[in-house]
Amino acid sequence: MKNRKDDHIKLADWQYAQSATDFDAIRFVHHSLPHIDADQVQLNTQLFGQEFPFPFFINAMTGGSEWTKAINEKFATVARETGLMMATGSVSQAIKDPDTADSFQIVRQSNPKGFIIANIGMNHGLAGAKQALEITDADALAIHLNTPQELAMPEGDRHFKAVKDNIQAIVEGVDRPVMVKEVGFGMSRETIEELLSLGVKTVDVSGQGGTNFIAIENERRSLKDMDYLTQWGQSTAISLLEAQSLKEQVDVIASGGVKTPLHVALSLALGAKAVGMSGQFLHLVLNHGVQETIDWVEEFKNQVRMLMVLNNSQTLSDLEKTDLIISGPVRDWCLARQIPYQDFSHRSR
Repeated sequence: MKNRKDDHIKLADWQYAQSATDFDAIRFVHHSLPHIDADQVQLNTQLFGQEFPFPFFINAMTGGSEWTKAINEKFATVARETGLMMATGSVSQAIKDPDTADSFQIVRQSNPKGFIIANIGMNHGLAGAKQALEITDADALAIHLNTPQELAMPEGDRHFKAVKDNIQAIVEGVDRPVMVKEVGFGMSRETIEELLSLGVKTVDVSGQGGTNFIAIENERRSLKDMDYLTQWGQSTAISLLEAQSLKEQVDVIASGGVKTPLHVALSLALGAKAVGMSGQFLHLVLNHGVQETIDWVEEFKNQVRMLMVLNNSQTLSDLEKTDLIISGPVRDWCLARQIPYQDFSHRSR
């Protein structure tokens, strides 16, 4: 299991430069007359019943081995120095093997005052959720949905009947906010509606375009015979469009293939309350170190602010009123799913 966690990190970093994204099919309409100053822009967002100063964070990645413990310490240091929220990798490993718990506990030790999200698999019940929160001393809990990954994984789970009951029991039984997240395959409108019926108030749609866990698990298969499934799922952009009719009922987080400030701005314009990034942070801490990653985050904040100025948006709610042109495969998806993509092109009127 520890070797599997290390394999995931190596393969995820290798995928970093390979990934494509549907964000290229969505463009802001440029309106030339500026209305605001850069120092008027407010980047704060509301999530989990509290306010955060920045609308992006370090999303769930790793833990479970000595190497990933060192990586988590670096992530936590970056989060502490930049004020970003951080999610851990799946704590399921520490529940199975308590000797690996320190690879997750290092996050709180390195960032004692930060907002931390623990992360567990969908087949854990209430007891496992409470154990994960106890191990990590986290402020919130994420339950990840990863059926395609499990089915591609040689040693993966094949039993999913209890997932809905598990989610409902956890939402009702823990004393901290709970969100449900994908791991790179996106969410449909129907999925979000089902999660709402279970009491879930926050979802991370985590779409295609970032780390591809079917590709990762296929590399670990002896025959490497499941490459035909590497395009399974919806992109992050499409998943955000799927969620449009439910934005008043659920807080939506965007992740999956987010690399640039423009990707963040587009996600926020499509209604995301916050944007998670995994591959970008992994690539930076592995290849450039903690201080350069911290410097990158500060510049990233500035560039998100500049994009809000370009869109005459003082707040994130203003950004949701900007005009967007949706084209290519994303438009085709909207047509097939009866999502009124044309409405986005004239929201500022």
